[in-house]
Amino acid sequence: MTAGPGVSPAPDAPEPAPVPAAPPGGGPPVPEPLGAGPLPGAVPPVPAPAPGGYAVPVGRSAPTGGTLALIESPVQLLNTLEWTRARGAGAAGTALLVLPPRQAGGRGQLRRMAELARDAGHPVHWREVRPGPSGLRGLTALVPRVRRASHLVIGDPFSRRMQLLLSMAGPERVTVVDDGTATLEFLAQMARGERLVRWHRRPPSGLRAALFGPIAGRAVSRLVPGPDRRVEVFTAMPVGVPAPPAELGGPLAAGDPAGPAGEVPVGPAGAGLPPGLEITRNRLEWTRSAFGPPAVQEGADLVGTSLVETGVVREDRYLAGVAELAARHDVRRYFAHRRESPEKLRRIAADSGLEIVRPDLPLELVARRGPIARRVLSFPSTVVHTLPPVLAGTGAAVTACPIPAEWLSAGVTERAGRFLASVVESAPAGDRPDGGAESGGTDSAA
Repeated sequence: MTAGPGVSPAPDAPEPAPVPAAPPGGGPPVPEPLGAGPLPGAVPPVPAPAPGGYAVPVGRSAPTGGTLALIESPVQLLNTLEWTRARGAGAAGTALLVLPPRQAGGRGQLRRMAELARDAGHPVHWREVRPGPSGLRGLTALVPRVRRASHLVIGDPFSRRMQLLLSMAGPERVTVVDDGTATLEFLAQMARGERLVRWHRRPPSGLRAALFGPIAGRAVSRLVPGPDRRVEVFTAMPVGVPAPPAELGGPLAAGDPAGPAGEVPVGPAGAGLPPGLEITRNRLEWTRSAFGPPAVQEGADLVGTSLVETGVVREDRYLAGVAELAARHDVRRYFAHRRESPEKLRRIAADSGLEIVRPDLPLELVARRGPIARRVLSFPSTVVHTLPPVLAGTGAAVTACPIPAEWLSAGVTERAGRFLASVVESAPAGDRPDGGAESGGTDSAA
C-alpha cells in the first residue's frame, strides 16, 4: 500500500495481525498500517530477543543502582520519556527494562518507542516474560536487578507483574507515569485504601486471588509515601484535590467535577491522598519538541477504543454509533486502538467507508507529526487529555464523545459507567461542543 500519514513500522518490528480484506461486495478493504518515512535520527532497530527469552541489551549493561523504569506498553514508554525530559539532568541515564506484551500491535509500537528512547540516550533492555510457570521464573530472575534500583518508574500499578516485582523491592523512590486513564482510578483507590482493581473489573475472588492477596498488599505499601520512601505520580490526567468524602466513589460520583477547572476529585484536602504524595503535571513537552507541528487538514478523525474487546461496550451499538458520528461530522479516518479486533475494523470500514489507520506509535506522536484533521473526535480515553496540549496552537481541536448508558454490555458495573463519564466530563471544556452537544450527536447514535 502507498505510504500515508501514519507512522511506518520499524524495519524489524513484527507487524500487527493483518486485517482481513472485505469480501467481494462487502465494502472497502481495511488498509494495512500506514507509513510515513523514517523516524528522526534513523536509529538502528532494537535487537530481537535472543534464544531462551533474554534479549541482547541495547546500550550499557544492566543497571547497578540509580533509576530503573519497568515498561509494559508503548504509552508507558512515551510517558517515561516525558518524565525524563521534565526532570532534566536528574533523570539522565534512566535505564529502561521493557517487558513486552504478546499482542503484536503492542510489541511493534514498543519496538519503535525503544528506538526513540535509545536515541535519547537511555539504555534499553528487552526481556521476554512468558505466561505460566516459566514466566514467573523469568520475573523472579529480574528481582536482583529491580532491588538494586534506588528509584523505580512504573506505569501500571494494576499489573500483576508490576505488583510482584514491587512486592520484592524496596526503592527509596517510586514514580508512577500514566498508562492511560487508569491513573485516575489508581489515585481514587489509593485514597480509599482499597486493593487495586481495574475500573472495568470486579474484585478478584477464589484461591488464586487469596494466594496473590499478600503480594498485592505489599506492592501497594511500596506506593505509599513514608519516612524512607518518596512517591510521585507524573500525569497528564486532570487530578484535583479537594473533594468531599462522599465523592470518593467514582472517582467521580454523579454531578459535575468538584475539583478546580474541571479536575477529577480524588480525595478530600489533607486526607484523601497519602501524606507526601507528589503530583507532577505531564505537559507533553518531549513530544512537542521532538515532532511537528503537524499539517492540519479539513474534516474529522475519529479515535477508536477497545471497549468492545474488553467487554464493556456492545459491539452492535458501537458500530452504529461510529457510523452516525462518521456521517454527522465528516469523519474520514478511524485511528484504531492496538487491541481492536481485525473483524471489527473490517466491519467499520465496510459500514462507514472510513479509512482505518493502525499507527505503530502512540497517537500523541502520530498526531504531532501529522497530518491531522481539524477536528479529532474521541471516545473516553487518554487522548481527550493528552491531545489538546500536543495540538495546542495548530488549529486542530479535540472533542470528547461520551459512551451512552445503553451502549454498555450487560453486567457492566455502575462504577465502570461512572468512570467513563468522568473521563469525558473532566476533558477540557473548550473541546466539548456547547451544551454537551456531542451527547446530542453521540448519545443519539445509540
